[in-house]
Amino acid sequence: MASIRSIRAGLSRSYHSLNTLANDGNDNDKLYDRSSSTDWIGVDNFKSSKNGNSPFSVIKNAMAKVSRGKQSSASRVSVILRELDDEWTISEDPAEGRTFLGKLRSSTKMPSSIAVSAEQASLLGTMPSDALDDIELRHVQLSVSNSRSLSEDGSTGSKETIETQHGPITVAVSGDTSKPVILTYHDLGLNHVTNFQAFFLYPEMRNILSNFCIVHVNAPGQEEGAPTLPEGYVYPTMEELSETVTCVKNHFHLRSFIGFGVGLGANILARYATKYPCDVDALVLVNCSSTQAGWIEWGYQKLNIRHLRAGTMTTGTVDYLLWHHFGKREECNQDLVTVYRQHFEKALNATNLGLLVDSYIRRTDLGIVRELDPNKKKDVRMIRCQVLNITANHSPHIEDTVTFNGRLDPTLSTWMKIQDCGLVIDEAPGKVVEAFRLFLQGQGYAVSGSRRSSAVSIGEVVPQWATGALRSCYRQRRCTIVALVPDKRLSLQSMDLQHA
Repeated sequence: MASIRSIRAGLSRSYHSLNTLANDGNDNDKLYDRSSSTDWIGVDNFKSSKNGNSPFSVIKNAMAKVSRGKQSSASRVSVILRELDDEWTISEDPAEGRTFLGKLRSSTKMPSSIAVSAEQASLLGTMPSDALDDIELRHVQLSVSNSRSLSEDGSTGSKETIETQHGPITVAVSGDTSKPVILTYHDLGLNHVTNFQAFFLYPEMRNILSNFCIVHVNAPGQEEGAPTLPEGYVYPTMEELSETVTCVKNHFHLRSFIGFGVGLGANILARYATKYPCDVDALVLVNCSSTQAGWIEWGYQKLNIRHLRAGTMTTGTVDYLLWHHFGKREECNQDLVTVYRQHFEKALNATNLGLLVDSYIRRTDLGIVRELDPNKKKDVRMIRCQVLNITANHSPHIEDTVTFNGRLDPTLSTWMKIQDCGLVIDEAPGKVVEAFRLFLQGQGYAVSGSRRSSAVSIGEVVPQWATGALRSCYRQRRCTIVALVPDKRLSLQSMDLQHA
């Protein structure tokens, strides 16, 4: 009698399943030729079992007989082996048999059960009981904290306090002010850190801004850790807040800048660009409103202001701020919503915010118009620089941005709605960065990005005459190569593309 271990070793080396092989009952003589190995002991001397079935049919019958029983998984193995020993008799070469059986006798006895860990045993089904209990998890909380933080990390630059005719304001500067400048202004309930820090740390954005100077302007009393404004302090109006930008420009001796504003900040920068068109090269405005507050907004905010001025941040006020930034917040990134909720509940100076909100709902209309007649443009109030007007499909300010875009010169404006987000610069920074990069290239700034490389250094400005030359060559289907020469002038070389 040969050991069943040798049979199992042979079976384990076969490429065919038991079902496939057992169905070939008419070709049992060639059954073993399909095996990937012929090192079985006495493989050619298999005898038919005493009931006349093939070996594989015997294995299937034994396993089926045992599976109908109620034995545990460990005992089933022993029963299967016992069934096989009863069914099969295998003749083998005497010399080989003695050698093999001698090795079996000298070896240790096979354990009745395999020692495995509890986890492995449960996965392999070798637990004493095959019954599984249903487990319901309740009150399970994640132990991993949110990776997104609104606290300052120093990447926004050094802070300075600038005195204006409307009180002191805090400004953060990053980079050399002799380089092209990007000036930012934040939204309600935020400051330069909470509004722009994460966005400007986005890898592609950092590549674009490496040769720009960034100037962050905070509204009075809105910077991180700001003390409560004095009792008799008269908060500046939106028009007066735009005038504080002039103080910042003069303090740092800025010739002009690119404005980047969100919400309230977008309205302020639009006012400034309307009043001082020569000081603004371009504007990137997110959720900009060009009209005065409506009755619903005025009513909600008046109720919030009453609590804020008393130093109380109510749940209603927090919900309104979340709506202002996210819109349909149930459709937005919930981790981000949670981070901003915690910030509004714990980190804001409620009294100072109440004064800013009161100023925002008292805003006046921008008074700008769309004038398409070139002869009349110089006599009307309008924004005369390029404007990138951005919103999100979950934002509550879509209609405001559409109205604002309808009042802009169509040759100078681009309206962009980004899908699947509410707080666009935090939820979809990659899309905003790509739009910003292309916008800067359209203004004559040679910026390198993830898709294209440029031979000109980041931040070097193409003069207006060169930009006109580029447009002229493009219309004539000519390719213009712009290269920076040591004396900071631009050399233009053209080649005809008619036959390219």
